[in-house]
Amino acid sequence: MSSNTLIHRIVRPAVRRIAHTRITPNHITTLRLATGLAAAAAFAQGEALWPAVGGGIFLLSMLLDRADGELARQTGRSSVAGHRYDLVSDCTSNIAAFLGIGLGAQPALGLLGPLLGVLAGIGIGALFWQLNALKLVELRPWSAWDDRFNADPDDALVFVPLLVWCGAAVPALVAAAAITPLAALWIGLGGARAARTE
Repeated sequence: MSSNTLIHRIVRPAVRRIAHTRITPNHITTLRLATGLAAAAAFAQGEALWPAVGGGIFLLSMLLDRADGELARQTGRSSVAGHRYDLVSDCTSNIAAFLGIGLGAQPALGLLGPLLGVLAGIGIGALFWQLNALKLVELRPWSAWDDRFNADPDDALVFVPLLVWCGAAVPALVAAAAITPLAALWIGLGGARAARTE
């Protein structure tokens, strides 16, 4: 994953201001986890205002996700344990967001809403495990305008709050519940084939 995406550049000035304080990357990771879970709780309410609030909290959580690594790099406080904590926090936050959206969709979808949330969560968890622990596939950032705009694949999660704000939480949930498990299955099968040919 890149350390120079557009979101990294957005948080960089704020991180510079706190780099000489007692705030550590793990403090920011904990705040990222707390805001990710808060966003999921707001999504789960399902009423008009709460999902919109959840979208804002989720965006803040995404910024914090980039800020912890940025602070670690700027201060030389990177560690294997901190990186693992960051990955667990990211995975937990993203799974919880879709579980929350699934619970919030219950008035429209009935029990199918939470089921879709669980399917999306399982798919996201499996993808995180395959990409970050097993390293079955190496993802590269997407670049445009002579490297002035870089985005990692997980930056696409910025569309979650945008779709929630546009009233498209249910289609986003259905898409995530279909795409993420299939992507995990495809990557898993590809990794198994690669292991057999070695």
